[in-house]
Amino acid sequence: MWSCITDFFTYETTKSVVVKSWTIGIINRVVQLLIITYFIGWVFVHEKAYQIRDTAIESSVMTKVKGFGIYNNKVMDVADYVTPQQDYKRQNIISSAGILTGKCVPFNATLSMCEIKGWCPAEIDTIKTTPMMEVENFTIFIKNSIRFPIFNYTKGNFLPTITGNYIKTCNFDMVNNTYCPIFRVGDVVRYAQQNFTNLASKGGVIGIKIGWMCDLDKPDDQCNPSYSFTRLDAMSQKNAVSPGYNFRFAKYYKMENGTDYRTLVKAYAIRFDVLVNGNAGKFNMIPTLINMVAAFTSVGVGTVLCDIILLNFLKGAEQYKAKKFEEVTDSPLESNTFYRSQTSLRYHETFTRSSDSGAFSIEHLS
Repeated sequence: MWSCITDFFTYETTKSVVVKSWTIGIINRVVQLLIITYFIGWVFVHEKAYQIRDTAIESSVMTKVKGFGIYNNKVMDVADYVTPQQDYKRQNIISSAGILTGKCVPFNATLSMCEIKGWCPAEIDTIKTTPMMEVENFTIFIKNSIRFPIFNYTKGNFLPTITGNYIKTCNFDMVNNTYCPIFRVGDVVRYAQQNFTNLASKGGVIGIKIGWMCDLDKPDDQCNPSYSFTRLDAMSQKNAVSPGYNFRFAKYYKMENGTDYRTLVKAYAIRFDVLVNGNAGKFNMIPTLINMVAAFTSVGVGTVLCDIILLNFLKGAEQYKAKKFEEVTDSPLESNTFYRSQTSLRYHETFTRSSDSGAFSIEHLS
């Protein structure tokens, strides 16, 4: 038990061998320089590993569309052409025109058909229409607010310098008005690398992506949104069946005689999805210390690599091995005393040098 206690309170250090070799010395310094450069340039400067990051962005988006167009010789405004997404499910008991009643009724003198209950006349899906091309000049107003909960930081896409007069006259573009919240539909389609004529005829889904990448160690006016645009249903362009985007909705009214009527509309539409993403970072001591320790530890990789080269590939490798690794037998010698335990063998040498004669003696201690 006492041996275990004394073994526990001991300190062991590795044996160091100084090798004066240009080859191995240059390799060692180059490897260390690369590791230090990586941690300073990539980990700390580029990735900002000294910061704690918040990726759980909270966001709200409000939109308004403005513009007038002509469709089937009718002037249409926002109340006519802006419609929420219609989600519906069709069950197996419903046919293409109505609900089956279970009765077989005469269609003509020689043919009978299944009776259905539904709106009359049945939907006609072969009518060709001309798209409302004025949509290209419609504008979309986007108001976006975000919050990073870890830092309790809030921001909006309205910069402090934006005024009411500026909003009335500006249109977003990638060069001069990168923070204008008014987006022309034709510009959005063009930024998404789509053809407006084709998109208007069959419909499609365009994504407006708002990115918030904020470094909260910098001034507040440098945390601003960035916009990008893409087509989200790009695969539908390659499909022969149901290309683009369309949905149905109805407008109901009642005649004076009490009969219910409806106008069924199959709308080919351009749908805009506003997607918000982002993350924020701010200095924190804990990740800074963790990454600094990782950097100092990784510098030791250069020593491991140099040992591999030194002991296996350079000329005189056997001599280096003899210097670095010392073999000791456990047989007792007259001039030396060894202490043996179950798992280790310790050998201590004390060098004493005379200042007069320049000679030195070696004393072996257990």
